Amino acid sequence: MPGAKIRVLVAEEVRYFLGHVDVPADVEIEWLSASAPIPEGDYKGILPLLSRRIDDAVLDRLPQLAVVANYAVGYDNIDLEATRGRGVAVSNTPDVLTEATADLTWSLILAVSRRIVEAERLARQGEWAWGPTLLLGTQLSGRTLGLLGAGRIGQAVGWRAIPFGMEVAYWDRVAQPDFEREIGARRVASLAEIVALADVLSIHLQLSDETTRLIGRDELAAMKESAILINTARGGIVDEDALCEALDSGKLGGAGLDVYDGEPRIRECLKRLSNVVLLPHIGSATEDTRRRMFELAWGNLMLGVRGEPLLTPVG
Repeated sequence: MPGAKIRVLVAEEVRYFLGHVDVPADVEIEWLSASAPIPEGDYKGILPLLSRRIDDAVLDRLPQLAVVANYAVGYDNIDLEATRGRGVAVSNTPDVLTEATADLTWSLILAVSRRIVEAERLARQGEWAWGPTLLLGTQLSGRTLGLLGAGRIGQAVGWRAIPFGMEVAYWDRVAQPDFEREIGARRVASLAEIVALADVLSIHLQLSDETTRLIGRDELAAMKESAILINTARGGIVDEDALCEALDSGKLGGAGLDVYDGEPRIRECLKRLSNVVLLPHIGSATEDTRRRMFELAWGNLMLGVRGEPLLTPVG
């Protein structure tokens, strides 16, 4: 009817960034905290966090829904078959978090290879003496960085390896000839080859049926004993029980994790280990990046509720 508002559900946790966008007069926002259930109603759009599962059960409660504007580059929280079946558009936030996530990946590589967390803890304790074997780490120059996935983030991580004097190899279903030419990256033919080759193995894949537990016991056993595993993609790509065993036995040199299977829960076996650095999913956590993510998600939301083409559609 004339004057009716376009109602949208928006994650309460991104309210901090609302001042950076224009809210049309005909749009009514209902804020939804991460712990709150989805209400029933005539909402035209939803802007959820990655932790919010969007599936048939949710879509049943939102019969007028036109768009899901995910506040994340990944979208494994969304049942794309269910949204497609109902004609609901889906978007994500690519590009804007590439540099921040690549920086954080390298923070983990350096922290693990040079045992920064252990060293910082020892320095705070105040009882230490310099010695030739104190906290010996891994030198990166001359080693190989292996990338599982060479999309935007994987390539950005690869570029950062060059000043450190590392060789770069990648495994991806899509060849990246420009990436190969620009930094001398080498594409390998198989997962088995990349895990055996890498001194540092960094994961940059989407979580899917094909990639769930992609790095399991066999893959971890095939890695070099001094190798470092880095995961800033999705926790479910790694068999974390097998990872705990490999780290605890000394089979791997170390690991750096920003994502977990079943987060925010982190396995106790990981917490107990000194050769793993654990972060609370902060890959995109810079002021600029999180703001730009919201601006992009909001732009998609406003287009989607009016049936217009999205800026960054998926599915």
